[in-house]
Amino acid sequence: MFGINGAEFLVLLVVAVVVVGPERLPRYAEQLAHAVRRFRAFVGDAKERVATELGDDADLDWEALDPRRYDPRRIVREALLEPDPPAAPAAASGAAVYVSGRRPSSSAVQSASVRRREAEAAGPAPFDDEAT
Repeated sequence: MFGINGAEFLVLLVVAVVVVGPERLPRYAEQLAHAVRRFRAFVGDAKERVATELGDDADLDWEALDPRRYDPRRIVREALLEPDPPAAPAAASGAAVYVSGRRPSSSAVQSASVRRREAEAAGPAPFDDEAT
């Protein structure tokens, strides 16, 4: 559990008996047992609260949500190399139609950043110091 074997545990136990003394050792052992019981009750209560708050989503894959599994380089690479979806028909107003729940393609994001850079190059937006 902590990377120690049985012999090392016995040595630690003997050192604890010598340092703490036989008079105080039972009291410390009792306090340790009480703390372990409280910790287990806390963990059980936390698990129960999470299960009740998740409700039907209790089948969540916690491994997939582990932040150690995310590689920012891979995410960016996949976003940039993502193939463009087929062109969506334009609405009557000329605005682009996006499928609900899908994010815009990388080309749409790149064109938005190009428009932003062009707007920044054109100069600052007019400022009204009397507004608000």
